[in-house]
Amino acid sequence: MSAITPEQAKAAANLVTLPKAAVDLAREFRAAGFRLALVGGPVRDALLGRGGNDLDFTTDARPEESMKIVKRWTDATWDTGIAYGTVAGKKGDVTAEITTFRKESYSRDSRKPSVEYGDSLEGDLRRRDFTVNAMALEIGESENTFVDPFGGLKDLVAKKIRTPITATELFSEDPLRMMRAARFAAQLGFDVEEEVISAITRMKERLTIISAERIREEFVKTLMSSNPRRGLMLMVDTGLCEYFLPELPMLQLEIDEHHRHKDVYEHSLIVLEQAMEIEERLGGPNLTIRLAALLHDIGKPKTRALTEGGGVSFHHHEIVGSKMTKKRLKELRFDRETVDNVSTLVALHLRFHGYGSGEWTDSAVRRYVRDAGDLLLHLHVLTRADCTTRNVRKAQALAATYDELEARIDQLAQEEELAAIRPDLNGNEIIEILGIKPGPIVGKAYDHLLELRMEHGPLGRERAIEELHKWSKQQGG
Repeated sequence: MSAITPEQAKAAANLVTLPKAAVDLAREFRAAGFRLALVGGPVRDALLGRGGNDLDFTTDARPEESMKIVKRWTDATWDTGIAYGTVAGKKGDVTAEITTFRKESYSRDSRKPSVEYGDSLEGDLRRRDFTVNAMALEIGESENTFVDPFGGLKDLVAKKIRTPITATELFSEDPLRMMRAARFAAQLGFDVEEEVISAITRMKERLTIISAERIREEFVKTLMSSNPRRGLMLMVDTGLCEYFLPELPMLQLEIDEHHRHKDVYEHSLIVLEQAMEIEERLGGPNLTIRLAALLHDIGKPKTRALTEGGGVSFHHHEIVGSKMTKKRLKELRFDRETVDNVSTLVALHLRFHGYGSGEWTDSAVRRYVRDAGDLLLHLHVLTRADCTTRNVRKAQALAATYDELEARIDQLAQEEELAAIRPDLNGNEIIEILGIKPGPIVGKAYDHLLELRMEHGPLGRERAIEELHKWSKQQGG
């Protein structure tokens, strides 16, 4: 890729507007005899018209010197990344991370990069992952200089993901960059150069040296992008996904001439996209619903069975899938709440269809709400997104049925406080009425009354006591 002209460089420099705090920071570095350049994502985003106040800089100052300078700029500083050459500070609404010119690489079996400091801005840009992230704006006293040695600006215009050095060399230095290629494709909507795709396909096994936490971070950023399909498909097509989420490519079930059925992988991507279309009900982009949508059918390959007449069944795939989801998300080091919530949604995603064509009893509605708990709204979104039939009439009928269910839930919620369903008698009252001591029998009596509450609605204290005595006699009490 040929370098840009001086005129293009000047025009690009003028497109990047710096907040006053960043200009002041650069002045402090120059006063100390060092260079400072805005670099990476902030430059890319500024050229795309996406401003922001989280800024990344690079400098020829060593980390200890950078920290002294940043402390003169602001009192709000931190040095948690100083071992990797990075210090940070915040002034007003501007957060700045300053990293010493460097290069980093992995040994064949290391999970952590070794850091070597460099001596030039161009050398620092050379080690960056993609050309669109290998542009810099060096901040001068009277004017700024746009630095683009690898043609990042032209790739930005062409919407292309390309590496500043060979993809093989780049991914050898840090294999996580293979996932970053997919992530940027999803976030920016760019095409990935064939050389990059080929290198990922050849080197995918190298991902095994990367920690689960770093892999999870890139996976989440891809999933939470505006076009996760683009990134996920790249991970699956290259085989990269097999090393952190092998259940996803396994959804590409074979279709033979005798047993035709949906491609579950494609279905799952559509469900993800349809969930995204209505996740505003959850307040905006939502990791839990996107994970549940993507993974809701991962139990199908393990439960797949051919049936008489050329059909196929996936009995209990929601239960199997829930266990698989919990295991996989734990291995990717997701937090406990996310693991529990996503696996619960996977387990419940078929519940709506288990009640037939809409003939829901009050008891069924209560149980649906109870089992969903705080995830009821998530379950509404997932269930609606899970309709991918091309039969318009069938899709409309399912949507209408679910509309009726939500209306029933709202009605019963107003009448019975569904969000906090409890028996008509609490544990202390059960002990007092039956004249028993605390123990397992109290819990059994409580569960019995709760079931009656679910089945019949509020019983009232008098009937609840009557039912409790009846149950106690049946137990030999």
